[in-house]
Amino acid sequence: MVYFLSVSSFFLLFLQLTSHLANSEPYLGINYGQVANNLPPPSAVARLLQSTSIQKVRLFGADATIIQSLANTNIEIAIGASNTDIPALAADSNFVKSWINSNIIPFYPSSKITTVNVGNEIMSSTDRSLMYLLLKAMQNVQNALTEAMLGGKIKVTTVHSLAILKRSDPPSSGRFDPTVEDLLKGLLEFNNATGSGFSFNPYPFFAYQSDPRPETLAFCLFQPNSGRLDPGTGIKYTNMFDAQVDAVRSALNAMGFKGVEIVISETGWPYRGDSNQVGTSIENAKAYNGNLIAHLRSMVGTPLMPGKSVDTYLFALFDEDLKPGPASERSFGLFKPDLTVTYDVMLTKASQTSLTPETPSSPTRPSTMPASPSGTPKSGAWCVPKTGVSDAQLQENLDYACAFGIDCTPIQPAGACFEPNTLAAHATYAMNLLYQTAGKNPWNCDFSQTAMLSSIDPSKSLIIVRISPFRNKVVKK
Repeated sequence: MVYFLSVSSFFLLFLQLTSHLANSEPYLGINYGQVANNLPPPSAVARLLQSTSIQKVRLFGADATIIQSLANTNIEIAIGASNTDIPALAADSNFVKSWINSNIIPFYPSSKITTVNVGNEIMSSTDRSLMYLLLKAMQNVQNALTEAMLGGKIKVTTVHSLAILKRSDPPSSGRFDPTVEDLLKGLLEFNNATGSGFSFNPYPFFAYQSDPRPETLAFCLFQPNSGRLDPGTGIKYTNMFDAQVDAVRSALNAMGFKGVEIVISETGWPYRGDSNQVGTSIENAKAYNGNLIAHLRSMVGTPLMPGKSVDTYLFALFDEDLKPGPASERSFGLFKPDLTVTYDVMLTKASQTSLTPETPSSPTRPSTMPASPSGTPKSGAWCVPKTGVSDAQLQENLDYACAFGIDCTPIQPAGACFEPNTLAAHATYAMNLLYQTAGKNPWNCDFSQTAMLSSIDPSKSLIIVRISPFRNKVVKK
């Protein structure tokens, strides 16, 4: 049986969807690496970025041509000081001033430089000398920016590997490696005092590499799964990204730094790998990045940081064909050197605009199955459960979709769409609503292979139940 959204509920859904498309997405960034010999010119890259919803770019260095190409685009730029620069930044104030004068002053504010990342994953390296110098280098860069009247405008921080955690499972037990905790405390005091973020690199892909079970893959790809209960908080986590981020949040809180904000400086999934690397495929990369972007756009946040999306830099803009290591290291690019997409995760403004629905021609009877983008049914317009799906799987799909951030209040008791009170009806509502709002991508209608796209309006073959606006009872037609 299919039931109808009230008119107000339909237009609320419509407004929520179009507001995501119309408004900027300031939390969405991307890494722009350059370890390659086939990259397009920076001027072309700047035009590409302006055609997407990406609002931030992270550079691993401070390439003048790239920084200049992003001038007047309003795209925020995080530049990097290399690990090899840290000794000089820590010891030589003249070197620091020269670095600022070369890499920031000529371009700011036309190029919207907002962050300087001093070093990359130093605290998880084996170089203790750099660990001891890192804080001093950050302080010196901050002081030089302050002298240049940029202290409150450009933040200084460093980027950490997730390996900085000694414990991460369950998320509430997240704790930093005690062997670096004394040094880390100084860095966090700096972050807290200057308002800069704690930046780190979570990769659910690597978690799956160490535990390649099907249920782990679903957990890592934001796909329906039975979830993982954190006994410390009673929270059931439905995806690895939230679990990893909340593990860092718990570690920060345990050290007394609840006010330090989190920044995701890298996360992604390779679309190709060596024969011994599990999970490397176009399908999995699309699922991870597409569902992550939808998760961020939902603004549901994480269980420990609800109602907001942390700044997240996808990895990466392009493949870097000169990187050493396994094939996966050279296969993270969302775009090809010819500026076409490697696979579409609805980042371009053109692809997002195509999702905007028209006002329905008969708004008095909008279906709970949200309309296709044109307002009329098209091939694959609805996401529905496959025939024979068990009640247990339907419940899992329902729980997953509602936890993802869609509005499930209409199917709660006393909600406008609670009737008919059947698991199949409620699950169909939630699954299809997630598919429609997440971007109408095929991977948004997977549900562990228990759902399918249908060109047939489910309401045509089911009893229609409408709630009369004039009396408190259900009227069957």
